[in-house]
Amino acid sequence: MTSNVRALAAQVLTPLLQNKGSLNTQYPAIERHCPEKDRALLRELCYGTMRHHPQLNCLVKLLQNRAFKFRDIDIKAIVLVGLYQLQHTRIPAHAAISESVEACRELDKEWAGKVVNAILRRFQREQEELEDSLADNESYQFNHPEWMIAKLKNNWPEHWQQILHANNGQAPLTLRVNTLNTDRDSYLAQLEPIVDAEKTVFSPAGIRLSTSLNVESLPGYESGAFGVQDEAAQLAAQLLDLQPGQTVLDACAAPGGKLCHILETEPALSAVDAVELEERRAGRIEENLTRLGLEARLIIADASTQTWWDGEQYDRILLDAPCSATGVIRRNPDIKYLRQGEEIHEISKLQQAIIENCWSMLKPGGKLLYATCSIFPQENERLIKRFIAQTDNVKHITIDAPWGIQREYGRQLFPQIDGHDGFYYALLEKQGKLD
Repeated sequence: MTSNVRALAAQVLTPLLQNKGSLNTQYPAIERHCPEKDRALLRELCYGTMRHHPQLNCLVKLLQNRAFKFRDIDIKAIVLVGLYQLQHTRIPAHAAISESVEACRELDKEWAGKVVNAILRRFQREQEELEDSLADNESYQFNHPEWMIAKLKNNWPEHWQQILHANNGQAPLTLRVNTLNTDRDSYLAQLEPIVDAEKTVFSPAGIRLSTSLNVESLPGYESGAFGVQDEAAQLAAQLLDLQPGQTVLDACAAPGGKLCHILETEPALSAVDAVELEERRAGRIEENLTRLGLEARLIIADASTQTWWDGEQYDRILLDAPCSATGVIRRNPDIKYLRQGEEIHEISKLQQAIIENCWSMLKPGGKLLYATCSIFPQENERLIKRFIAQTDNVKHITIDAPWGIQREYGRQLFPQIDGHDGFYYALLEKQGKLD
């Protein structure tokens, strides 16, 4: 395999542009073939190109003489990576262009070198005029797909521009201190000579770092002093009102951050079950539990069915439902390209099926916390409103908190620059008496 970083980036991005896989699934395998010294650049090129794909794709449409054929999407990927370097990095233009041309040769498409060279040099000459010509193009100006801009305008008329602006940045690296191992002040003191860090405002266990780095190099990583988790996701454990002796279900548990936080928050729980559909993702849960010194019963199953359930109801259920992930675009910028507007309805139907199924598993007097990392009401407050209207024994509990905005049902957080991700929480209590 080639060691040309632009060619490697094209190999990561080509399947995405063909709607096969994601950065999370494609990047790790290609990174293994990249020299250690070039891995930071490879990550920057892949994630940066997808973060700015709406803008870059607008430019490609202006610069290309004809659309790239499906079999030559790898060449389009090289062009996108080249444009990203010219428009958004400090990489010298001559290096960005020459390495992009060389990438064509590395991919056995030497003929495409002239095409790539012509497109990138034209952008270099005409950048100002090209950008001016896109001044009225919302997808270019806000760097999001048109359907997402329109939906956010409709859903959040007072907040849509703030959301789009935050989405275009990079999310901070946030840690969650394992309070069974250490306390936040002590761990901050350990970090002081290594990296600038500060306490999160809303999570009592969170620490936000000023810069991204390899967390495995931080003190206490191997011994389980901390987990990596955004501040918004850290709010789940405290909302569950955990008590000693309770039984808890984490219904869609991967990658296990909230599960681990539950176990850290209340170590005297009677039993904790974690359900995950995909065996591949369940491996991440096991890794996190092992490193942090925690235990839970891991079940590979579909949370929308009951084939795995033994009939014993739970005191608490966390339902972190599958969603559009539109609140974590900063961490997964390929969502801008991969997610389609018509998918939201199907996602909502799945969420409805899971919450209806899990509700029967909750004890009377028990609480279910519904969560998503989505910013679309269709997956959040509207779904909860419909569920409450269709369910006799449910009580909505208002979340009184200094974060997010209160909705009729639940509480919505938007992504914040240098702060937490977009998230939604709704807390429900099951009415009735125990048998």
